[in-house]
Amino acid sequence: MADLSTNFLGIQSPNPFWLASAPPTDKEVNVRRAFEAGWGGVVWKTLGEDPPVVNVNGPRYGALWGPDRRVIGFNNIELITDRPLQVNLDEIARVKRDFPDRAVVVSLMVPVNELAWRNMLTRVEDTGADGVELNFGCPHGMSERGMGSAVGQVPEYIQQVTEWCKTHTRLPVIVKLTPNITDVRFPARAARAGGADGISLINTINSVIGVDLDRMTMSPATDGWGSHGGYCGPAVKPIALNMVAEIARDPDTAGVPLSGIGGITTWRDAAEFIAMGCGTVQVCTAAMVYGFKIVQDLCSGLGNFMDDKGYRTLDDFRGRAVPTVKNWNQLNLNHVEKAVIHQDTCIQCGRCHVVCEDTSHQAIWATKDGKRHFEVNDAECVGCNLCVSICPVPGTITMRALQPGETDARTGRVVDGSYANWTTHPNNPMRSGCA
Repeated sequence: MADLSTNFLGIQSPNPFWLASAPPTDKEVNVRRAFEAGWGGVVWKTLGEDPPVVNVNGPRYGALWGPDRRVIGFNNIELITDRPLQVNLDEIARVKRDFPDRAVVVSLMVPVNELAWRNMLTRVEDTGADGVELNFGCPHGMSERGMGSAVGQVPEYIQQVTEWCKTHTRLPVIVKLTPNITDVRFPARAARAGGADGISLINTINSVIGVDLDRMTMSPATDGWGSHGGYCGPAVKPIALNMVAEIARDPDTAGVPLSGIGGITTWRDAAEFIAMGCGTVQVCTAAMVYGFKIVQDLCSGLGNFMDDKGYRTLDDFRGRAVPTVKNWNQLNLNHVEKAVIHQDTCIQCGRCHVVCEDTSHQAIWATKDGKRHFEVNDAECVGCNLCVSICPVPGTITMRALQPGETDARTGRVVDGSYANWTTHPNNPMRSGCA
């Protein structure tokens, strides 16, 4: 039986599923309900100095829907907690006392002032919380006040504040990074240079969810006005995975403990983040769409996957996928694949032919012996995988790698199994060894 328990920075939890710092973790009543449902931990919604911020009393969320009205993206303009600091601290202390086996990490955001951070950290320590997460990612409302992503976009600020926190608290310090930056490796390096115990990412992406074409206003709107917000949900998962991978494989940050955030909705999503190096995963949108009991599906699904693969603990596959992530110029240009359409499950919809004919390489025939029939033309197929990606029947189109000794019908070259990449290719004017 798979063991889902985690030890992240010395913080124990019965499973890797933590609720992210967000509306679901803003109150004691919510967190208690989450723990009763089975969540392994929470990151308490971001605390700030008194007087508390003021949120709008109107629409705070907007959704991007798929054709079946399933939420694939979520936008929010809610700020950090708008409740008094002491109220939050008292609730954190009670929750941690009553759930000693669950992880309780507190998200913090205060101005770039060492005394302010020291005072806040002292008060959080007194609650018995397990750690702190520095919110350097909020893209709306707080960045205009010199906090949130305004700090996360400046590596020097990240390092400075992290150093202050490591000086003034014995708790593990997790730095939460913003995705609203050109290269996430630089803030990650700054966090590590400042002594961060771990890194969490990603925070939300700066966004406008849409426009109300009847009223000609941004959506959502409060009293006819709208504002950019933070984008999250399943649609941001590829962006989050990329940034996690960049940090996990960067020589300057490789090995730093990671907590993955961004579109985690299923056990498979969680497993992918863990395979990319994460020790825990944080969830928000899925809980807000499906409720707290979704954690039961996440745990059972992940456990079944681990049992099927023979993984006893999360560490058995954590980071296993990281070595497979390379820069493009390291990919093997001698490797050749071709698409294969399996006729026994093909429903003859023709989508593969249409997209290949219109937008790709004209490599799929539409007829055979005068009848409707879809088959790959190896002489034109470049193995781009487009047909596999759009086929509505899983497994009907697959990719086959040519083996040494086979001839690529498109180029006439015999596959010899050797490795070559762009750094040595004769077409590259900057190739290695080029005078």
